[in-house]
Amino acid sequence: MKTYYVYILANKRNGTIYIGFTDDLQRRIREHKEGSVSGFTARYNVHKLMYYEEFKNSNDAFLRERRMKKWKRTWKIQLIEKENPQWHDLAKDWE
Repeated sequence: MKTYYVYILANKRNGTIYIGFTDDLQRRIREHKEGSVSGFTARYNVHKLMYYEEFKNSNDAFLRERRMKKWKRTWKIQLIEKENPQWHDLAKDWE
């Protein structure tokens, strides 16, 4: 069974935030870190994984991502700080 992810990246604590959706979190985070995909995250150096959620259904993950992107910035920061109060890069030790 496939797993889908909604994730939040940041460039630093309380910095620029990006929300994404993928079916392969490690691969996608590696792409962000390497800057291999041009766009927002490469331009603003946003590649630290602050938060993620898992889903068994791609539509549920897609809808969650779309809703979160519409949230106020303060709500996004509150979600990160609830689960990751020190703003550690959750993917720091991934290879």
